[in-house]
Amino acid sequence: MTEEGNMTDQSLADDLLKGAEEIGAFIGGKERRIYHMLETGTLPGFKWGGIWHARKSTIIKHVDKLEDEAIS
Repeated sequence: MTEEGNMTDQSLADDLLKGAEEIGAFIGGKERRIYHMLETGTLPGFKWGGIWHARKSTIIKHVDKLEDEAIS
């Protein structure tokens, strides 16, 4: 991936997860739980055309932050 905010179209497609099912497959969670986490803001994501989306890179950063906070 190139510098943040300067991604190519291909890398964006590789980074973007579409729908709760894809997001759940990436993080290992059930679809209904993923919807709940997205709706409550405990998992970073956004609606685009009425469908939840999330970036793999953003989820990884979020998990890293949670882990750092738990260790501190």
